[in-house]
Amino acid sequence: MNKDSIVPDVIDVAPSAAIKIKYPNGKEVDFGSELTPTEVKDEPSVQWEAKSDKYYLLVMTDPDPVPAVREVKHWLVGNIKGNDVGNGEVFAEYLGSGPPKGTGLHRYIFLVYEQPGKIDFEEPPKTSQSSRANRLKFSIKNFAKKYNLGNPIAGNYFKAQWDEYVDERNKNVTN
Repeated sequence: MNKDSIVPDVIDVAPSAAIKIKYPNGKEVDFGSELTPTEVKDEPSVQWEAKSDKYYLLVMTDPDPVPAVREVKHWLVGNIKGNDVGNGEVFAEYLGSGPPKGTGLHRYIFLVYEQPGKIDFEEPPKTSQSSRANRLKFSIKNFAKKYNLGNPIAGNYFKAQWDEYVDERNKNVTN
């Protein structure tokens, strides 16, 4: 995460553990590997070393859009008991990568935070997969500070650049 400037661009300290991320098509995220938007369009399975009695927050963020938008929330799930993402509270449904044509490689970062307990999050209503509402101008650093989450305990990331699927995806995503 230091190699691709995730520290300090997105977080202050690199997590010590890895998140295992696997897409339904069998593709896996491997610390900076390049995957296409087509390969990551569907919600992946996510695993990390978790304690069954603890609550966690999972986020996927893209810090590389135009500066006015920086950063984009692609997935946000809180109050996950253990590492069963399906039992968590979804604030932003999974939205795969979608870098605009000509903007080069974007970093898509997955982070897990151990919550101090179950949190009554004061966030806007759930953002659906087909909406950009409440996704732009996100900051995981500020979010973590707001809810006293500390540093992430696990992470992983991939890079992606535009492919034809992005245009198809964007036809179904509203502002």
